[in-house]
Amino acid sequence: MSDLDVLDTLFPTRDLPEDHDPLAEGILMQHQVEWIADKSDLKLAAKGRRTGITYAEALDDCITAATSKSGGGDNVFYIPDTKDKGLEFIRYVAHFARVVSKELGASVEEFLFEDKLPSGESKFITAWRVTFASGFRVIALSSRPANIRGLQGIVVIDEAAFHQDVAAVIDAVNALLIWGGKIRIISSHNGEDNAFNQLIKDTVAKLYDYSIHYIPFSRAVKNGLYQRVCLMRGWEYSEEGGRAWLRKILRSYGPRHEARDEELEAIPRKSSGVYLPRALVQRAQRDGIPVVSWAVPEVFFLDDNRLDVAKEWFRDNVAPLLDNLDPKKRHALGQDFGRNGDLSVILVAEEGDVATWCSSFQIELRRVPFDVQQYILFQILDRLTRWLAKLDARGNGQSHAEAAAQKFGIERVECVMFTAAWYALNFPLYKSSLEDLSFLLPPGEDIVSDHRLVVLKAGFPGMSDQHVKGVDGEFRHGDSAVAAVLAHACTTVDIGEYGYRPVPRPAAAMEGAGGRDFMRPDHSGDHRGGLMLPRMRGGL
Repeated sequence: MSDLDVLDTLFPTRDLPEDHDPLAEGILMQHQVEWIADKSDLKLAAKGRRTGITYAEALDDCITAATSKSGGGDNVFYIPDTKDKGLEFIRYVAHFARVVSKELGASVEEFLFEDKLPSGESKFITAWRVTFASGFRVIALSSRPANIRGLQGIVVIDEAAFHQDVAAVIDAVNALLIWGGKIRIISSHNGEDNAFNQLIKDTVAKLYDYSIHYIPFSRAVKNGLYQRVCLMRGWEYSEEGGRAWLRKILRSYGPRHEARDEELEAIPRKSSGVYLPRALVQRAQRDGIPVVSWAVPEVFFLDDNRLDVAKEWFRDNVAPLLDNLDPKKRHALGQDFGRNGDLSVILVAEEGDVATWCSSFQIELRRVPFDVQQYILFQILDRLTRWLAKLDARGNGQSHAEAAAQKFGIERVECVMFTAAWYALNFPLYKSSLEDLSFLLPPGEDIVSDHRLVVLKAGFPGMSDQHVKGVDGEFRHGDSAVAAVLAHACTTVDIGEYGYRPVPRPAAAMEGAGGRDFMRPDHSGDHRGGLMLPRMRGGL
């Protein structure tokens, strides 16, 4: 198989025609030209979605890697927020290598990228690379490496505001400048208090030297975005068609104007209604608390072996976490149930010292069938000691919660039907526990994003109707925040413990005529109305 066949087979340019030339007349829009022309060491783009900056960056990186070292060539590392973004980017680069740089001999391959940690250990990340005749490579990773400082060359962070621990990413890439590296940070906004937006504010305040490009959707439309869409899709262009296309996009957001402005116009969503600020949640997060995720295909519910698969997954991923719990301590479990659109999140917390609780682990299930979710929940509850659980009993969760209450009893399992009053009562208590660090959370940007969806409604805390994109590229709806407040609500209730211990019988009671047990009187001869009285039993 030739290199060209490998390129087309592994990374088919689904969105690009075979003869598509990005440098042809009328292809690049003005904001794309300006982005490529900017050769600053530090470059930043605050953009609306699908405005073509990733396309422009792929073209620029292809040209850079195809250039000799004496001409300014270098390696490029592309770090997306999702695996699919990495694949899309490398497809663009591979196409440009063939069409623009005439790199018919460029090799394209998937490999495992070694991420060397400061501890000396290594982890391996799926990655894809295009190697050019110059010797330089463009590498797209499937996820963010822990040791960004170990990369040498040009580092591109795409959708930075949606990366896990955004601030740490930004801090790490700055170290690359020491060895002559360059940094490109591209992102749409994810809230006013996100570290990406703070970086922009600090740059405007002259604290950083980033070159800032603002690329709202309206500017891209003015620069000819619809014409490019028509070219790519094979549509016939007309002004009337352009107006209908734009109207359809804007109306898809309905009354969610803040969400529309954030995603399209690069205007960060205001945080005034956020009940649990980012800083508060991050302060309560602790590294090392496991977050175990399991996403399955939508058709998994038809798999006859799904329970066997679940048993194996549970044995490998959850059972070891349960084995690490202290059986002498109290435990609390909260679950926000989801089946299709939203996640199911199970949070288990363990009591610490002096009325403090720490999350032991969190499980996130996406598209997992009802019977498999029940298996997982029951297995966890069967292995917990001294526990209470509160389960989301809305909608699809009602059957799930009721089944748990039937099996384990209503003294242990509460089926919670969320109301504004329930949120108004429990979220203030939960917020106080985060403030005084008496309830600790798992790490991660997804946890922060979920908590930011707890908002004030008519002066009382409740859940926002908004959805946010998680680090896996799929949407979330505050799922881990709901699981956490449910688990915390368990910690405010005393766990009733029941046992049986018989009253010991004195030795003297066993003495007497015939050795009769005087603690158990013999009423065998006492008849009333033809009915024999039941024998009295000793003990309590």
